[in-house]
This record gives sequence, structure tokens and C-alpha cells, in this order.
Amino acid sequence: MLSVRLLSNRMDNLKQSSNPETQELNGAEIFIRCLVEEGATTVFGYPGGAVLHIYDELHKQQEVDHILVRHEQGAVHAAEGYAKSTGKVGVVLVTSGPGATNAVTGIADAYMDSVPLVVFTGQVRTALIGNDAFQEVDTVGITRPCVKHNILVKKVEDLPLAVKRAFHIAGTGRPGPVVVDIPKDVTEQSRVFSYPQDPDMRSYQPTLEGHAGQIKRAAKLIAKAERPIIYSGGGVISSGAHEELAEFTRLTGFPITNTLMGLGAFPGTDPQFIQMLGMHGSYEANMAMHHSDVLIAVGARFDDRITGRLDGFCPYAKVIHVDVDPSSISKNFRAHIPVVGDARKVLRALTDELRDGKHSLPDVSPWWGQIREWAKKDSFAYQQDMDGEIKPQYVLDQLYQQTGGDAFVTSDVGQHQMWVAQLYKFTQPRRWINSGGLGTMGFGLPAAMGVQLAHPDELVCCVTGEASIQMCIQELSTCRQYGLPIKIINLNNRYMGMVRQWQDFFYDSRYAMSYMDALPDFVKLAESYGHVGMKIEKPKDVEPALREILSLKDRLVFADFITDPRENVFPMIAPGAAHNEMILS
Repeated sequence: MLSVRLLSNRMDNLKQSSNPETQELNGAEIFIRCLVEEGATTVFGYPGGAVLHIYDELHKQQEVDHILVRHEQGAVHAAEGYAKSTGKVGVVLVTSGPGATNAVTGIADAYMDSVPLVVFTGQVRTALIGNDAFQEVDTVGITRPCVKHNILVKKVEDLPLAVKRAFHIAGTGRPGPVVVDIPKDVTEQSRVFSYPQDPDMRSYQPTLEGHAGQIKRAAKLIAKAERPIIYSGGGVISSGAHEELAEFTRLTGFPITNTLMGLGAFPGTDPQFIQMLGMHGSYEANMAMHHSDVLIAVGARFDDRITGRLDGFCPYAKVIHVDVDPSSISKNFRAHIPVVGDARKVLRALTDELRDGKHSLPDVSPWWGQIREWAKKDSFAYQQDMDGEIKPQYVLDQLYQQTGGDAFVTSDVGQHQMWVAQLYKFTQPRRWINSGGLGTMGFGLPAAMGVQLAHPDELVCCVTGEASIQMCIQELSTCRQYGLPIKIINLNNRYMGMVRQWQDFFYDSRYAMSYMDALPDFVKLAESYGHVGMKIEKPKDVEPALREILSLKDRLVFADFITDPRENVFPMIAPGAAHNEMILS
């Protein structure tokens, strides 16, 4: 009986010591507990000295999966793919010094495209900060211009609130990256763990509900429109407002165009969709924008790739601009009726206002007649000679046909990105994952990893070019380690394609440093990583090759399509031109 009592006492003591209200944990353990409290199940990262205590604790637990990338830039892009495809906050963990600086490109990319990320960076011990210690950089200072917020944690008792605030800021309002810099000694210090339920940030209160008076003004203007157009961007997808956008668009009967980042917010096969607008957008979209009299912009920021020359942009339009970020409204182009608020809530309120009988919706059938005339230009058309070279557009057309438009598609940056945007008809949000604002070569493959890890049973295709893919090609090793069956569609034209196109148009065809004359054998390279490699050189082989690629459901396939090096992306708006001054061929 005595031994039973002793055992019982020992068990009671063990229970008491593991009570979360009384147990002391070190900073590394607290860090893991904070991630669990936030529901973060996947972390992308790369270890180093300043974060080894955290990595040791990651190794001991099973609630949070860590994905080991091969470069910190790849970690951030993978977290972006994860976040963009799920709507959840992506999480990154890297070490101090070069670990943090390698992550900056990805952080800047996330900032430009409003991607919710929390990037945890290791830092040297607090006593060494400012002493040029080994692997020390001023991470807070370096990242300040390209984050939504950043935090240097100086004491272990500050860590839980810092994590809580980081996730709250990253995922609310206009989403964006938040950097949390954690000195190594903070991960060693101990305290009793408790996680705050409230981020306690009275100075940070995003406006979500649109002003009722502004919504009424917008409805009155819409009711008077003769040539209206809806211009929607990535903010609609970030807000989860695609259903509200569809309801509003179908109620009004107005034409709608998406930005590059907004593709999929409205079904790309819908008759009301007049294709993407902007520098490489459709003729009908850009002409409709130019001649519109009421422009309804939702979750879009009027960037230069959309507007062209500002003094020639939408000269006849009254602008209604809906955005959750007040600093985006009238920053680039004047809004006549600004509405600050969450796109989902504002669209719902505006739809209700138009439905209540106070406003008669305009007859836009004459306007549609003009748009259909513009659409006859068929500005995305191309010709494939089956006895000639492979046209890159043909590969993407066939990819769309073979996948039924149902794949997750990531891309790198350049001509191939624009051809995907033109030819792959996205019918759902969060299926098109690309780098818009920063235009980061190397984004596609690691982003595809994040998408595939978030959606293990879905088809994920990475469309890239022979220049972009080499920026983060080491992530083929990560794909091998975690068995990620991504399908890489490499449109290999032996040039930095968009650079060559601009050199054709604006530099008298002087191809300064744009010819890739020392390319690897991509088939052998893929095979050296343990993947399947294919090379496709003839148009007649494109369709059967894609069928075979898609049939290999459990393998990563690197398909190297040798395409016409002279092909350019049309339409195109030249730099300095107005958005209705388009080069069509």
C-alpha cells in the first residue's frame, strides 16, 4: 500500500508540474505553445545558431510540422503559397544574419501582394545587439520598409503577446507580413506560460464596415451610369468576398474585369467577365475602362501596370473606390466616392442598398453592344503551326484543357506568367498563385510547395521559364524530401523572355545579357534530384506529354517544353502610353 501511495503522490506531483497555469517553460517551449494557440500547424524554415533552442523543441513535439527548405527565400515563398491558397497566416522561421537577409526578398514580395505572414527571425543575444556580433544584422531596421509591422522581443515575458499581436496584425485589415525578431537568450529564459486572448492594440483598429452615407452615394451614382465597369483586385480574394462580388455583378449586369492578382475572384468563364485588364490585358477590358463613365474599384490599388499614363486613364469616369486600407484610396488615382471597409461587408451593403427598391438599375445593353464589338479583336489569339515550333500559348491552352481549369497554378515572373493569366480560365479564388507587385523570379516552385503541402490531394502546377526556375531550383531537393508531386511546366525559349521582348520593342533588338546560352539539361537535373524529367520539342507531342505528366499523380515531373524564342506577349501597353494605346500584334 505504501508503494501505491508513493506512486500516487508522484503522479499528483507530475500532474501539478504539467499544469499550464503553473508550469515554467523556457522561451523556446513558449514559442511552440504560442504557435499551437494560434492554430499554426506548418512552419517553413531553415535552422541556424540563433534559433537552435527553438529547433530542439520543434524536434520534441508533434503538433507543428516543420518543412525544411533549401534557402530562406524559398521558405517565405512557400509560406506565401500556403497563405494565398488557404487564407491562413503563413509562418516562417529562420536564423539571424544571413538567414534574415535571405528572407527579405520574400518578405518584400508578401508586402507588395498583401500576403498574411509571420516571419520569426533569430537574433544574437540581447547583450550583443549593436556589437557587430557573429551573424548579427539589424533585422528590424532592414525589414521596416517592407513589413506591415515588426517587433524585437527583449524579454521572455514579452514573447506571448508579441506572437499574439503578430498573427493579429498579419491577418486582419489589409493583410501583410509581420517580422518578430527573437534574441537567442530569450529562447533560454523561463517563465510561467500564459497566452493572451486579446492582442491589446487600441491603436490598431482596421475599419471593416463601410460608411452608410458613402454606400448610399455610391448606389445613386451606379443608378445613373450608362457605361459602368467593375474593376476588382486581389483584395476581393483576401477578404473572401468572391461570392458577394458575383452577387453584386449579376444583380447589376455590369461588365467586370480582374487585375492579375484578382483572377478567380469572378469566374473566368462567365459571360460578364471581359478578361484581365492592364499592360497585357484584353483589348475589350482596357477600352471599356477607358470609355467608362462609372468605375467601381473593389480591392484594387490602381498600380502603374493597370493605369498606364495617369493623365490618360479613365478620363470620363466617376470613381467609386472600395478598400480596407485608407492609404490606398486616391494614392494613385482620385476616388470621387471613397468607401473604406472590408470588401465583403461593403459589397454586401451595396448590394442590399441597390436591391431595396430605392434605385433603378440602368439599362446597359447598348454598352454591352460596344464591348462585344471590341471583343471581336480576339486580342489573346495565336496561331500554332503543328509542323513548326511550339507556341508557349499552345502549351498553356492544352494545360487548361487537360486539367479542366481545376488545378492550382503557380507561376514565376515574365512572359509565361502573362500567358497563364490570359489563357487559363480561373473559376475559383485562391487557385492562381503568382508574384504581382514585386515580380519575383524564383517565386513559382517554392510557392507550389506551400500550395501542395496545404492541399496534398490536389493537382498543383508550376508554370515557369528557364531563367526563373533557376532562381530557386534547389527547392527540388525539398520536394524530394517531402514527396511533393508538383508538375513543373517549363516554357523554355532560351531567353529571359520578357526582357528580350522589351529589348525588341524599345532597344533596337540589342539582346544585352538576356540570352541564356549556358542552360543545364533540365531532364538530367530533375532526375538527379530523384524526379521525372521530360523534354518536349514538337507541337504534336504537347497534348500526349501533358496527359502523361498528369497521369503521374505521385511524382514530381519537370516538363521542359522547347518553345518559339521569338514569341511576344500581346496586347501590350508601352511604358508611358495611356491604357487605350495598345500594341495588338
